[in-house]
Amino acid sequence: MAAVNGLVVVTVGSMIANLCSYLVHLPASRWLGPGPYGEFATLLQLSLVFAVPSLALQTVVARQVVRGAGARQLRRLAAQVAAGALVLAALAVPIAAVALHTSIAATAAALAQAPVLVLLAAEQGLLQGARRFRRLAVVLAVAGVAKVAPTVPVLAVGGGAGGGLAAMTCGAAVAAILARTAVGAAGEGHGAGTTVIAVLSASGVQLVLIAFTSIDLLLSRPVLGPTAAGTYALGAVATKVAFWLPQAVGVVFYPHLASPERSRGALRTVLTVLVSLTVLCAAGAAVCAPVATMLAGNGYAPVQPWLWLFAVDGGLLAVMQGVLLYAIAAERTRIALFAWAGFAVEAALLLTVPHTVGAMIAVSASCVGVTAAACAVAAALHTETAAAQHR
Repeated sequence: MAAVNGLVVVTVGSMIANLCSYLVHLPASRWLGPGPYGEFATLLQLSLVFAVPSLALQTVVARQVVRGAGARQLRRLAAQVAAGALVLAALAVPIAAVALHTSIAATAAALAQAPVLVLLAAEQGLLQGARRFRRLAVVLAVAGVAKVAPTVPVLAVGGGAGGGLAAMTCGAAVAAILARTAVGAAGEGHGAGTTVIAVLSASGVQLVLIAFTSIDLLLSRPVLGPTAAGTYALGAVATKVAFWLPQAVGVVFYPHLASPERSRGALRTVLTVLVSLTVLCAAGAAVCAPVATMLAGNGYAPVQPWLWLFAVDGGLLAVMQGVLLYAIAAERTRIALFAWAGFAVEAALLLTVPHTVGAMIAVSASCVGVTAAACAVAAALHTETAAAQHR
């Protein structure tokens, strides 16, 4: 019952946060137009790539809280990771701007989120590890609102892609401060802490997942051109919805995935739920496709027949995420090697095969599906071995 309650409240918090993130795409697509909106969406996706340290840190912090580590030592770790993220983002700005055909100012505004998100993720990890799911749900919701609330007015007054991304970064900083307040005072704990090495190990797993969620959108601009890339970016909103909708599943079941006696059943439950949600999201996208393109404008009509496949792509990415969370929880990060191999294949195919929006999403969904299946088989075999050893 505790797991169900946690699942419900975290789902609500996540849905509020994600709804805010998705809704910003509608005014952005209409006010910016396909070309500038393509830049906005591409850099927003790039900021997710640079959020890998924050995602990894949250899983490591949650795992260490379960093992008894104190908040003070974990916050010191977060400060170290945030400093590294800041340096990495600063070095990447000129390279990313040239590679993605975006402005320096807009690229810098997007990547400035990286260290801020690390600090926010540390507080979320403290709540997750302590199973304070109600408070975690509030933090997730507030963070989503805080990041989007200043962005929409800036876009409305003509701030452009760079202005909107800068406003979003400022909102993320406010969210981190509020999250720190929600968690409360830092304690010493009674268990062993961890090091940046553990975060780097988890980052390798999180990086391949984020790379998978980003590669098609990042390559759409150089492969399809600015206008078609803007159309593809709108379709990618359906991918994001299907991917982020079941986030609560991984959050709530993560402690069970880390337990040898529970991991086998927990992994089976997680995969069953995620596959079911993939089917539902695909059906929902097919039904809502005409409404979505009507709201965004006639310029995005070419993506309408493919929205269901964008949703399938996102759902399969969620399945892959569930498996990779198990890899981190069980400290079997070598499972991610299957994902890296699949990513390399997808990148090569995207650069050579597709010339239309439909072809590009078909290649992406196919590669994600095959890779997720391979990772799931590897994880299932490991749970069998772990269960046998435990007996």
